[in-house]
Amino acid sequence: MTTVTPLKKSAPVAAPLPDDYTLTLCTQLASWRYEDLPPAVVHTLKAFLIDTLGVIAGASNAVGIRELNQRLSKWETTGAATGLVGKRRYSPPTAALANGAAAHALDFDDQHDPARVHTNCVVLPALLATAEDIGKVSGKDFLLAYAISTELHARLGLACYNSLGKGWHPTMVFGTPAASLGAASLLKLDAEGMRNALGMAFHQTSGSAQSMRDGVVSKRLGAGFAARSAVMGAFLAADGLTGTRRTLEGNAGLFSLYERDEVKTELITKELGKHWRITEYSFKPYPCCRCNHTPIGLGIKLREQGIKPADVRDVEIGMGNVNWLTVGEPYDVKRDSVVHAQFNAAYTFARALTDARVDLRSFLPAAIKDPAVVALAARVRAVDDPKIDPTAIEPARVTVTLNDGRVVEVKSDTVKGSPQEPMSEDELLSKFRDCLDFGVGAKRADADKLADAIMRIETVDDAGAALVGAFPERK
Repeated sequence: MTTVTPLKKSAPVAAPLPDDYTLTLCTQLASWRYEDLPPAVVHTLKAFLIDTLGVIAGASNAVGIRELNQRLSKWETTGAATGLVGKRRYSPPTAALANGAAAHALDFDDQHDPARVHTNCVVLPALLATAEDIGKVSGKDFLLAYAISTELHARLGLACYNSLGKGWHPTMVFGTPAASLGAASLLKLDAEGMRNALGMAFHQTSGSAQSMRDGVVSKRLGAGFAARSAVMGAFLAADGLTGTRRTLEGNAGLFSLYERDEVKTELITKELGKHWRITEYSFKPYPCCRCNHTPIGLGIKLREQGIKPADVRDVEIGMGNVNWLTVGEPYDVKRDSVVHAQFNAAYTFARALTDARVDLRSFLPAAIKDPAVVALAARVRAVDDPKIDPTAIEPARVTVTLNDGRVVEVKSDTVKGSPQEPMSEDELLSKFRDCLDFGVGAKRADADKLADAIMRIETVDDAGAALVGAFPERK
């Protein structure tokens, strides 16, 4: 007797798109002006600048960033752009690589949670390097380009809703083309030029999720690779080189090749320029993978309720499938890997329950080997919870069995730092100052100088020089 296995229900496939889809999108973006940006969008962009430049400074001594800059500075000692860590002079693509890697190294950078994209670790380094090379880019032009790239990065991530589940790193795969559009705007390219920049960037697009699943340093560098490719693509388009024409809609374009046509294309163009995704971004309160943040918050809550590590027999963390694939492995202290700790629900929950906090110092080399925390992490198990939407990043439940047999369960459908549970401006500034102090030893006055330059950015006639000049050097 033959047994027939029923086929799994396939994901919805996007309807065919017109052959001028990419050009139509670029035509709309090329028509945007600074005056079109709502005040809430400008305010959020400034918050991105504060958050990202702080995180770059905080990563000055991070594993991988020292080594990357040592290698790059052996190859380049002059150039039109600045690697912020050490204020090194590089070519624009190399500066974008160095700053993008630093922005992503601590896993403390912003994220659009539903889209699952870290944006400013790609976009800001690409635009800053481009602006420095051009020179005299006004603050208003810089913010406009910033809005173009950030809005498109979020919309691409939302439309390609299961990219991470397929094994891509959406920050890179969508960041490269999105950042190229902002760089093209700074270069004053028209719609055709934008299409070439987008196509040239797409031709370089890559980014696997395997680095995060393996907990290795290459995860930190991916945003830099994407920023470098975006800069290269935009400048080559400005020089007249042609890129792919049907970058999004072609039969070997982004949607078909990377996403198997499982794309909600209406989320890219619907109300574009009217409904802004930029204001939906989250800021991270904890320097680790966003998939860990809800369990961390629940761990802190349990500790505040009086539960201590010594009281715990075992812990089960329930999360959606994509989160579980990303951070659900048992914690292996023998790997001696900060990245593994950042991408591990067991370690981060154990740290939260132990200290009632998770911060930059939670991922120092000595901290990730703390015997008491390691012992608790060994009693924590993450599971793929079928009751949770497999692609949702926010929901998690924690079930704690105590030594006396009692069972305590807590859960949350929101995550700290999101629009639903936002960080306050004071919390953001505290994070900013702590990063600057942690990474470069900057004093309060140094931090305030950089924050002031950011808040006045629309008034300056050279945004690149203003931001780089105010960025503090290591004490």
